[in-house]
Amino acid sequence: MQRLTISIDDDLAERFERWSQRKGYDNRSEAFRDLLRRELGDEQIQFDPQSPCVATLTYLYDHHERTLSLRLMDMQHDHHDLTVSSMHAHLEHDLCVETVILKGPAGAVRDFANAVLAERGVRQGQLHLVPLHQV
Repeated sequence: MQRLTISIDDDLAERFERWSQRKGYDNRSEAFRDLLRRELGDEQIQFDPQSPCVATLTYLYDHHERTLSLRLMDMQHDHHDLTVSSMHAHLEHDLCVETVILKGPAGAVRDFANAVLAERGVRQGQLHLVPLHQV
């Protein structure tokens, strides 16, 4: 393990200390390592479309939108190589939420998510990508 020494201004150091305490870190080194891992992992899956990742795609949709439920299910079946699992829940009379767990190359996962979110009747959603291998 290497030891790094960094200099940061007092305000930033205090903010980092408060942040790491709120997050429950026992020491600044582990907090810094996690921040660095997250940043490097985000960069990896952003710029390397073949980088393996796992992801959750969560979206809200109107289940009364004509054929939308069927179209969404067909999309998952057509991409069975990416789709690991899904969960569906009814929120209101017309509103459902679905979360899909995905696994595969970051570019393919992102393309699938964009196609789902662009479907007529999908109100909004969000994709959360996590690198599969530690950076």
